Amino acid sequence: QVQLVESGGGLVQAGDSLRLSCAASGRTFNNYVMGWFRQAPGSERDFVAAIRWYGGNPYYADSVKGRFTISRDNAKNTVYLQMNILSPEDSAVYYCAAARNGLIRRAADAYDYWGQGTQVTVSS
Repeated sequence: QVQLVESGGGLVQAGDSLRLSCAASGRTFNNYVMGWFRQAPGSERDFVAAIRWYGGNPYYADSVKGRFTISRDNAKNTVYLQMNILSPEDSAVYYCAAARNGLIRRAADAYDYWGQGTQVTVSS
């Protein structure tokens, strides 16, 4: 059973940084794509970033490019999302997701497993 557990969310001020973590367990993820999504109240779940577990270039939504960095630590089975220069528009529940097919997609329905989410709130 695949489990994804996010942590690291919280309340910060505009301009601050946060690092989210996603601990993955239940199988080996060598061929998986790991993604981060976010969902604000009343909005759809939006793509933020994705990376292949075995490496390669990461992909980002235009809204976070240059501010957010996705990375993974294979030894710890953990994926990270470093978020810098946060703004109130970044406030949302952030979800970690995993896709079996190894193809980086921006659509939420392309991902097979989801974490429970972690709240990020950025005050102005």
